[in-house]
Amino acid sequence: MGVNMRINIKSIDINYIQYGEGNDIILLHGWGQNIEMMKPLGDKLSKNHRITILDLPGFGDSSEPMKALSIYDYSDILEEFVKKLKIKNPTLIGHSFGGRISIIYASKNKVDKLVLFGSPCFAKANTESLKVKTLKFMKKVPILNKLEDFAKKHIGSVDYKKASPMMRKILVNTVNEDLGECCKKIECPTLLIWGENDQAVSVEEAKEMEKIMKDAGLVVLPNSTHYAYLENLNHVANILRNFL
Repeated sequence: MGVNMRINIKSIDINYIQYGEGNDIILLHGWGQNIEMMKPLGDKLSKNHRITILDLPGFGDSSEPMKALSIYDYSDILEEFVKKLKIKNPTLIGHSFGGRISIIYASKNKVDKLVLFGSPCFAKANTESLKVKTLKFMKKVPILNKLEDFAKKHIGSVDYKKASPMMRKILVNTVNEDLGECCKKIECPTLLIWGENDQAVSVEEAKEMEKIMKDAGLVVLPNSTHYAYLENLNHVANILRNFL
């Protein structure tokens, strides 16, 4: 479902798909990934919602930015994307890097509901160790035995080693930006869905986010990794149907 379309935002050619009918849901993938990583979930929700999934700038079939963007630049691009597509009051669902963009967007714009999967929020005291940890994680993504073959192919498809010099600069720009103050400004109901064994972003961090957000709840999925939403696809879809 969904035909690939293109739109130009801030001189970046963005690839996206849109399908289904109902209230709007925008899905944002993690670092090094693409539309295909969010589509299994979009397909589950498209019966009652209009689904929009984009390849973030520099990933999938979207063009690479000409300058080293910040995480706030990515949010600004999302703002313009939403305006151009005339989407009103969407629900945002973001995984990891896509969740970070969603946090900033939701702190400044009208959002119906927000769903975050394994999305890092806080800067660590030792910034170098976080960068190193992130890069190491991206080089060795856990094997996800429960996933469909097509999803396995897309996980970690563009890690730091394979990334272009520009995307490496963007990773360094975005990896340690503290979004705690943004979290405090979010007004909409927020659902945090985390894997119990997430090695990239700990459940402890999710618990801290839940504490500082105005209207947030945390669901921890047992025996699951940073890709808990895919490892428990049917269960997560049911949770989201109830939440939405």
